[in-house]
Amino acid sequence: MNNFSSINQIDQSLVAQVRDVVDGDFARRIGDLGRLVKIEGIAWDAFDAANLESSAEAVAELLRETGIFEFVEIRRAELDSIPGSPAVVARRAAKNGKPTFLLYAHHDVQPPGNLDDWETPPFEPTLKNGRIFARGAADDKAGIVAHLTALETIRKVLGDDFDLGISVFIEGEEEAGSRTFRTFLDENRDVLAADAIVVADSGNWTADIPALTTTLRGLVSQVIEVSTIDHALHSGMYGGVVPDAMTAMIRLLATLHTPDGSVAVEGLVNGTASPLPYSEAELRRDAGAEEPLELIGSGSILDRLWAKPSITVIGIDGQSVALSSNTLLPKVKAKISLRIAPGDEPDKALQALRAHLEKHVPFGAKLDYLEIETGKPFKADASGWAQTLAETALQAAFENETALIGIGGSIPFIADLMEVFPNAQILVTGVEDADSRAHSPNESVEVASLKKAMVAEALMLIKANELG
Repeated sequence: MNNFSSINQIDQSLVAQVRDVVDGDFARRIGDLGRLVKIEGIAWDAFDAANLESSAEAVAELLRETGIFEFVEIRRAELDSIPGSPAVVARRAAKNGKPTFLLYAHHDVQPPGNLDDWETPPFEPTLKNGRIFARGAADDKAGIVAHLTALETIRKVLGDDFDLGISVFIEGEEEAGSRTFRTFLDENRDVLAADAIVVADSGNWTADIPALTTTLRGLVSQVIEVSTIDHALHSGMYGGVVPDAMTAMIRLLATLHTPDGSVAVEGLVNGTASPLPYSEAELRRDAGAEEPLELIGSGSILDRLWAKPSITVIGIDGQSVALSSNTLLPKVKAKISLRIAPGDEPDKALQALRAHLEKHVPFGAKLDYLEIETGKPFKADASGWAQTLAETALQAAFENETALIGIGGSIPFIADLMEVFPNAQILVTGVEDADSRAHSPNESVEVASLKKAMVAEALMLIKANELG
């Protein structure tokens, strides 16, 4: 790429023009968002798959209406002969040496959860206090309409014959683990290949301060089973002498943290996060962690959230209280979720976790390893032209400096994007903020922030059309 100097500034006349176009299209796009969130497209086996088909068709039709693509299709991949959920792809080839952008979002959503916890119907978009409430309003159907608005804006500003290449990938199973994601990338490599990839599935620092997500923690999930005896025993007759599996498991799991709650596993990477202002009071408010509850770990709050490992025991299979009896359990399972810092490797972290468990398993109990799940962490290329361009566009749209943030959670499919398209720069963006409550009841998107995100993406694509 050349013409790099043009990505460090954006003329105010262009910003004003793009705002006018987005303003003129905004009511229609909010209507599109409303229609999309009414479709209960959930990629879990317990829900009606026909809704996912309807959701994919609705997205495909909206992309066709832009009139800029050579084709728009609904495609699937298979894994172990089982078809995945429907995804929407589209492509417009680059011309005259211009770059190609891949725009990613997902049209599937989380289940609504307990309906009694919703203040409004989860699949009926409701505008209240400047926010649209509905399942998927933020995660991630707002990402879809942001892409659509940016595409419509670039066409209106540059004309139908612009040179920038555009590919679109709207996934249909992200909330169910992206089971066929890697296979889909491999099978559709020619359609999805790009110089820069915009993953619209994250958030901003606040509703007024834009952000790029430049780091993500990785994931190591390990199910273990601890065994002590070969059959259940009466706890009155043998308790106090024979160790039961639950006691052994509890003692083992307790070794995973130091007294202050830091991760005790040796050999894991620890880093530092961006020095953004985030107080303990703000954390407690966002997390619902009221005093006198003590916080755990060491280092700054953002270090602990974004750049240090964390361990959570997310499940134990022993015996329920309702079915409990005076019995020494012979076997107990537990699922350990280890988030690893950017710069760490899942295989290395898994071996460190196992070494710790083997060192600390008590009473000579037997330790077995069962299911595992891994996902690589992510760290963006801060020197890339795409990140510079995105920061400039976000700042122009929000009129605030772009924050470079991390996320403590993991998006494992980003590692797949990096492996399949190693030369592509990845931009993790989004429209969520701390009040969006993605995955939770009363999910919402702030309307004014959504409009600014649309302006930012349109500016980024229009300026990218100058490169080459």
